[in-house]
Amino acid sequence: MSTPFERPPTAQEAVLGALRRMLVRGELRPGLPVRQESLAEQLGVSRVPLREALKVLEGEGLVTYLPRRGYVVTELSAGDLVEVYRLRELLEAEAIAVAVPLLTDADLVALEAAAGEVEDAGSDIEALTTANRRFHFLLFDAARMPRLSRTLRQLWDATDVYRVVYFAEPERRARVRDDHAGLVAALRRGDIEAAVAAQAAHRAHSVTTVTAALSRSAAGA
Repeated sequence: MSTPFERPPTAQEAVLGALRRMLVRGELRPGLPVRQESLAEQLGVSRVPLREALKVLEGEGLVTYLPRRGYVVTELSAGDLVEVYRLRELLEAEAIAVAVPLLTDADLVALEAAAGEVEDAGSDIEALTTANRRFHFLLFDAARMPRLSRTLRQLWDATDVYRVVYFAEPERRARVRDDHAGLVAALRRGDIEAAVAAQAAHRAHSVTTVTAALSRSAAGA
């Protein structure tokens, strides 16, 4: 049996992935300038793929271009977060409603394994963010609606940096594990309403917690 061919990432895709990881790790901090020359040197690339990647991040609202200053990392905004999560609420409910009747035993096993990866990540925020995303998109992608999945990925891309704020506290990480377990249980029962509700509660707790954290940060500024 032949091994499936995997296309290597382009320079832009590789740089984009690296920048996303730097945002998640806090190496590129909100409000600070993006030093393109030093970043290009650090990543071992020319300025061209770096500029292309920054344009993608600009489209997602993660960086902002300022005349005569260049790119800066966008400040975290409660209003932006609420808007994105509202869109997620509508689209994720649809994805789950379509996906649940289509889930196979193999899909459920994969979801349980992905939930285990979230738990195994512990306090490693980067690993936790990656595992958490994998868990949710195993469910969303099961709806077999690629346009919907692409749109959801764009919304998640736009808020990865907010997710870091949420995962910072141990009790929130424990909550994530419990929420995932509840969601998987609903999926195993084939209960669409309970699965949608579990995802809604999971998402609502995130947006409420992060919005409060951003408000406290702004008040203390």
